[in-house]
Amino acid sequence: MPRCPECDAEIDLDEDEVEEGEILSCSECDSELEVTQTHPVQLTLLSEDEDEEEVEESDGKEPEAKESRFEDEDEEEDEEEG
Repeated sequence: MPRCPECDAEIDLDEDEVEEGEILSCSECDSELEVTQTHPVQLTLLSEDEDEEEVEESDGKEPEAKESRFEDEDEEEDEEEG
């Protein structure tokens, strides 16, 4: 039986019905786990950083920090020219 890589709890699943790429949740620590191999079943922990990156990419907006950095560069160029 596979174990959670975060808390080492046994993950109760039917190893014959799980698919590679499937996302599961640990019942002990609520971590999101991805099935990376099916025979034998191997699980990897999905980090919160990966989830945040997917959200940023899907909304099509650049992070505000990058935008403000570009604004600062424009202001510096204006000061040098003027």
